[in-house]
Amino acid sequence: MTTITEREISREQITDVEQKIRPYIRRTPVINVEGGDFNLSPALLSLKLELFQHSGSFKARGAFTNLLTRQIPRAGVVAASGGNHGVAVAYAAMKLGVRARIFVPSVSSPAKIERIRGYGADLVVGGELYADALAASELWAAESRALPIHAFDQTETLLGQGTVGLELEDQVPDLDTLLVAVGGGGLIGGIAAWYAGNINIIGVEPQASPTLSRAFEAGRPVDAEAGGIAADSLAPRRVGEQAFPIARKYVREVLLVTDGAIRKAQESLWKVLRIVAEPGGAAAIAALLSGQYQPQPGERVGILVSGGNTVAVDFNR
Repeated sequence: MTTITEREISREQITDVEQKIRPYIRRTPVINVEGGDFNLSPALLSLKLELFQHSGSFKARGAFTNLLTRQIPRAGVVAASGGNHGVAVAYAAMKLGVRARIFVPSVSSPAKIERIRGYGADLVVGGELYADALAASELWAAESRALPIHAFDQTETLLGQGTVGLELEDQVPDLDTLLVAVGGGGLIGGIAAWYAGNINIIGVEPQASPTLSRAFEAGRPVDAEAGGIAADSLAPRRVGEQAFPIARKYVREVLLVTDGAIRKAQESLWKVLRIVAEPGGAAAIAALLSGQYQPQPGERVGILVSGGNTVAVDFNR
């Protein structure tokens, strides 16, 4: 796989991709709330609700970009995923009439496994973590000649996820800061390439899966821990080679949040807004609610609620 630099992911490319995928994706809503609604000091909060995207997460953007801009062989496509990417590729393949085989690890949530099967993809569950599913998918790609659709370390994937930034800039033009959850880096890389330093981009990772944090410390992508309650969406072994140089240039800092903070953020989203987010989808706002990120007076803060593929949670337990 060819490593790219941040200059090769441009606003013009993202705009072009957005026009191609627009008939297949939703323009997800933004809800503006006062910080006081979450018992925070005065702040203007804008939540971009990508959990309302087709397939339940932002991943549909990258999936459709891959399927609409690359040559698809007769064998179809293959993808490895902690869950959401697999759901998105299965959905896009179903809509476009393409064969798809999806590999997921055993940590993938039952909700995501059920959605992949429901979209008609050939599902293979095996191994403990995303890295195991990726290795199995690569073997299948070599054997079948199916086209691999990488979850984050792929130019088309980065471009597709960058359309989140394009939409958000139009919806909230006066945004100062954006909190983005990080797994493999495809989402934060695409968004950071779109904004190109025009706003503050803050990455948020679970303490149990600090892929970008470890890369920043080492100066390059390195293996990191991969666990925690968001392991089915935010726990690859390392951040993507293509996203890293973009993040290094444009991401201001990376904050770490505990599993407990993520769970409390899920509970707060439900109690305040009646939104049910999966753990990875609530990670970004967990940094705000736990005090890891403290807005300045008058600062407009965007928070990406990136996924909602989860079973119902009883927050009254």
